[in-house]
Amino acid sequence: MQDKIRGSLIGGAIGDALGYPVEFISSFNGIQAQYGKRGITRLDTNQHWAEEKGQKDKAVVSDDTQMTLFTANGILNAKRHNIDLKKGICLAYIEWYLTQTGNKSKKYNDCWIGRLPELNKRRAPGITCMTSLGDIFSGNEPINNSKGCGGVMRIAPIPLYATVDNRMDILEADKLAGDAAELTHLNPLGFIPAALMSHIIYRLALDEHPTRDALIMNIRDGIQAAETIYPNLHDDVKCMGELSEKAITLASNSSSDLDNIMILGEGWTGDEALAIALFCAIRHFDNYEEAMIASVNHGGDSDSTGAVTGNILGAAVGYDAIPQFFKDDLELHDVILHMADDLYRGEVTEMQM
Repeated sequence: MQDKIRGSLIGGAIGDALGYPVEFISSFNGIQAQYGKRGITRLDTNQHWAEEKGQKDKAVVSDDTQMTLFTANGILNAKRHNIDLKKGICLAYIEWYLTQTGNKSKKYNDCWIGRLPELNKRRAPGITCMTSLGDIFSGNEPINNSKGCGGVMRIAPIPLYATVDNRMDILEADKLAGDAAELTHLNPLGFIPAALMSHIIYRLALDEHPTRDALIMNIRDGIQAAETIYPNLHDDVKCMGELSEKAITLASNSSSDLDNIMILGEGWTGDEALAIALFCAIRHFDNYEEAMIASVNHGGDSDSTGAVTGNILGAAVGYDAIPQFFKDDLELHDVILHMADDLYRGEVTEMQM
């Protein structure tokens, strides 16, 4: 279980770092122009955007991994202070928001990762996340109809924490993941995918020898669970279910990964990002490298589709099975492992740097 928690968090960060350099390249042709015929296939340690220009030692992660780490820290803080987990996660998100604005607050200063320089970099934070958390920080309720993928890409720590020693049953974990996404994304297709992703990761983490068929079964079971959790959102759950079934069907055809991904969308919304990740995870279930390459080489939200794919497959294969070349140059690698081990133990400990 510890290896699977490590695998899911590191896997998500790998997909994030692999996709981040091409996130805003609007076509695969553009990616090819920069990285070659197959697109980006290895972590880029010489990032090309202004803030990180000249960095040549690590492949940096984006806001996706930043927020995932704050989700984990928030869960563990909540346990330490014996408060509601959703409240702990929300408090942690406000701390992340403050790192992005450059402000500090004595009231919101409970996440030890907030003191790390890498967690204070602006890595293309999502507008919806920033606006909604700014509202909450100001004492207001967020108002939006966003189904952006900023909700689904950060919730992996919830099912990973929940699975250990049956801390939470699967429906509780799914509901909490949906609630965590709904803190910022109020359209049902912004938070239902988070609940479904939680269900899939929960099942994979508990499965000692998961298979492609088991993954497909977990997806379908997750849609049924979503119907139970969201009885008043039947049409939205149905929409997520239909897109998931499309991903399952496309995974078995003879078309290229890119052509199939383009059918599913660009990944900017939660439902599309999860569907693309499911397609990549199913089609390349036995080849982690190919799954990650497929997940980011398209003209959409490459870092988020890569992160979600990595979270899912990482929970299936575990940390040790992930190719070493994906781990060697990953920014925050040791911090992520430390947080994964804290999730496994259920106790927050500050890493000595």
